[in-house]
Amino acid sequence: MAKAKLEYIWLDGYEVPNLRSKTKIVELAGTPVLEELPIWNFDGSSTRQAEGRDSDCLLQPVALFPDPARANAWLVMCEVLLPDGTPHPSNSRARIPDDPGTWFGFEQEYFLYRDGRPLGFPADGFPAPQGEYYTGVGYKNVGDVARAIVDEHVDLCLAAGISLEGVNAEVAKGQWEFQVFGKGSRRAADELWIARYLLLRLCERHGVDVNFHPKPLGAEHDWNGSGLHTNFSTAHMREVGGEEYFEALMAAFDEHRDAHIAVYGPDNHLRLTGQHETQSIDAFDHGVANRGASVRIPHSFVRNGFRGYLEDRRPNALGDPYRIAGRILQTIETVPTGDVEALEPIAA
Repeated sequence: MAKAKLEYIWLDGYEVPNLRSKTKIVELAGTPVLEELPIWNFDGSSTRQAEGRDSDCLLQPVALFPDPARANAWLVMCEVLLPDGTPHPSNSRARIPDDPGTWFGFEQEYFLYRDGRPLGFPADGFPAPQGEYYTGVGYKNVGDVARAIVDEHVDLCLAAGISLEGVNAEVAKGQWEFQVFGKGSRRAADELWIARYLLLRLCERHGVDVNFHPKPLGAEHDWNGSGLHTNFSTAHMREVGGEEYFEALMAAFDEHRDAHIAVYGPDNHLRLTGQHETQSIDAFDHGVANRGASVRIPHSFVRNGFRGYLEDRRPNALGDPYRIAGRILQTIETVPTGDVEALEPIAA
């Protein structure tokens, strides 16, 4: 038996949820098994999930990853439960439908900040305008620390078993993106939350903050915001598809536009303005290879007989991927296919 570190990770009860974690030391004879991990408790009164007079909340392990940054350690994604074992009201994961045949690809944009401003920004004013920063190379474009952070984050995610698909410097200076793929809404979102956690913890050592706000530099300035563009496909979309089904699906997304925007992240009105590769928050459209549309249609989707994946460009970087994936699935379920078993609706 050896001592091992289990990092229990969960989402708190703030309106925009934050990641929280604490370490449990246990004795293990070998590699931990998710189903055998104990439920743990925490002080919910300090995370806006309980009152001080009845403060205990429970942590139910739901996903397990190796912790590549520490010896003999694992990362344990958890759902928050009430003392009676039922899901806490803040537990968005428990309320979404799940289907391993539904695939998600999240494109997580973010800014790296130090001293209250993006890396590479002068103390007063702005650097050179956007243009050369996207996928840029060289000190004038990416500085001297950002790429080191990004490269180490890639290694940490891959060592943790996260399905990281790629990374790149983004349109604004100090802005970056990584992409995570997953089969099933819960697994895909679990992996994104753990990837966010690893990035935040890594940046602690560099004295750098991660800013996920969708428009950290303000809507009044000519700088891009940060999105969580969400690529999605069901088995029906990949294998059957067709233009008629696609048009019906887009009509459903238009019909439920407000319900989507409600869970696509806070302050999205600052980002979805019709500028900087976005459609207006009050409109819905779709277009082939159109990064200014609500939903981008890849060329391959059309060439393949309207089969494949689509990209919803409206979710923002602060969005909860559980709620985003759940809302997308809920809308997809309203469109008849005749050959896909209906998903359970999301609880209100």
